[in-house]
Amino acid sequence: MLFKNRFTAGQRLAEKLAKYGSQFTNEDPLILALPRGGVPVAFEVARALGTQLDVLIVRKIGVPGQSELAMGAIASGQVTVWNDDIIDALGISQARIQKVVDHEEQELIRRERIYRGYRPQPRIEDRTVLLIDDGLATGASMLAAIRATQAQNPKELVVAVPVGSPEACAAISQHVDEMICLEKPSPFYGVGTWYDDFTQTTDQQVYDLLAQTFDQTQNSNQSPDQTIFPDY
Repeated sequence: MLFKNRFTAGQRLAEKLAKYGSQFTNEDPLILALPRGGVPVAFEVARALGTQLDVLIVRKIGVPGQSELAMGAIASGQVTVWNDDIIDALGISQARIQKVVDHEEQELIRRERIYRGYRPQPRIEDRTVLLIDDGLATGASMLAAIRATQAQNPKELVVAVPVGSPEACAAISQHVDEMICLEKPSPFYGVGTWYDDFTQTTDQQVYDLLAQTFDQTQNSNQSPDQTIFPDY
């Protein structure tokens, strides 16, 4: 165990990202968390740095029957990345791939609706953007997030995670301006191995954390519809 929970991991990560805080720059950096697990981490970073927090919805495309093994990922903005090595090695048919993609696209739309509501998408162009998750295993989800963000022309793109596999961190570093990974244990096993408490973050928790940081809008005083926040 390296981290007590996602919040303490975010506090440690914030120390490494202090140079992006509002007290050290005249710029307007943006933190984009990858829900759900990345939101508690990013919440602590945003609070420490005094920067804007929002979310970038990414859905892992899991291998049929092995959902934790990513064969690809999709992100907001119709961005898709594939892990061709896994697809080829397992001989996964296009029909089975499309079935999983269709499901994950619907889940992405659902999460956009309940996390963001009617709030406008944040401006990314010409801003320093920090993409934050609770860890990197294969890096497929983060790569989708990177491509979705780069399509909107950020000034600088930083990826920051508390823990990741050495291979994933090295691969992701090739696609961004800066890669910060606090711990790169080997053998890696999985992200959850390195947290004492890796309880799954719920939709309601994501909503509540974002509600504390989003600017006031015409809907900001409305309570979320509890029926659309299932626990998985």
